[in-house]
Amino acid sequence: MTAEETPIQVLLVDDHAVVRRGIEAYLEMLDDIAMLDQAANGREALETIDRLHGEGMPPDVVLMDLLMPELDGIAATAAIKERWPEIEVVALTSFIEEDKIHGALQAGATGYLLKDAAASEVAAAIRAAYHGEMHLDPAVARRLAESLRAPKREEPIEPLTEREREVLGQVAAGKANKEIARQLRISERTVRTHVSSILGKLGLASRTQAALYAIREGLVPTPPEPGTL
Repeated sequence: MTAEETPIQVLLVDDHAVVRRGIEAYLEMLDDIAMLDQAANGREALETIDRLHGEGMPPDVVLMDLLMPELDGIAATAAIKERWPEIEVVALTSFIEEDKIHGALQAGATGYLLKDAAASEVAAAIRAAYHGEMHLDPAVARRLAESLRAPKREEPIEPLTEREREVLGQVAAGKANKEIARQLRISERTVRTHVSSILGKLGLASRTQAALYAIREGLVPTPPEPGTL
């Protein structure tokens, strides 16, 4: 990280103080990630983001526990993405239940980690979310791939073009816009236009949901790398 670059600003949301202290201690050792603030439940998280946004320094990424009092992590994630869509959310939980995985990703989470993940994995998920890429715990990725072996959904009202299907496959493989542009030999602006068109045609709200659609439709048979899509 150069002197001009600002560390990724993280809001940690968890109702267990010991978890917050452990993650904070690790993040303090990193140059490119900084702990901006903490919250003990979903409602407090929304209030904290609102305050930070008003102060002109909203978080870039929220590490979100899913099971919390007052307002759970899935509901809080949905509220964050509705009000502040530019803020990325990574779910951090002890559970690998399919309904929790799907609930978090459908709410707009960009990643899903288990609390026993290595510290370096947490950092990798934060960096991936900051760059708009999806990062899943390997066990979660396997469970998700299995659950997506289901009947295909109906075709979009307007079919995707061949180029859009290529771009969607790259998105599902976890590629950032710059990588997709280089791979397909088109401009980043063109990639962004294709992604926007894909989301509109499929009625989806995020790259994460588009990646899940691509897996289910067979554009990529399984997550190509453990822990990432």
